[in-house]
Amino acid sequence: MSEVRVDKYLWAMRIYKTRSIAADACKNGRVSINGVQLKPSRSFHVGDIFNVRKGPVTYTYKVLQLSENRLGAKLVPEYMQDCTSPAQLEILELARLAGNGGRDRGTGRPTKKDRRDIETFMSDNYLDDIDFDDEE
Repeated sequence: MSEVRVDKYLWAMRIYKTRSIAADACKNGRVSINGVQLKPSRSFHVGDIFNVRKGPVTYTYKVLQLSENRLGAKLVPEYMQDCTSPAQLEILELARLAGNGGRDRGTGRPTKKDRRDIETFMSDNYLDDIDFDDEE
């Protein structure tokens, strides 16, 4: 096997739960190679490095082997290498910590303003305005 459809590969490697969700992610521009958005029907080859945007984080993966069949979670590292930068993983950790919302247990449901603030923070474009490269 020398090539596999993008949507099949993303599903087989457990990046997305279903193939249709993987295809929708491609159609919505969340999967790319070198900044070029991929269609679900495009093929991956061994050695391809691709990006998947999920929420505020852009994950980077390298194709090591190809498979059309869904794999067990323990087998995925043999087929795909996670090359995500530490800066992106830090964003993930910050989003996870912010997900708690800093609300004390038992204080009741969030107000409308709280909900809007949370949705603004969790949106894809919230972190686009921040330049993380200047911190070095």
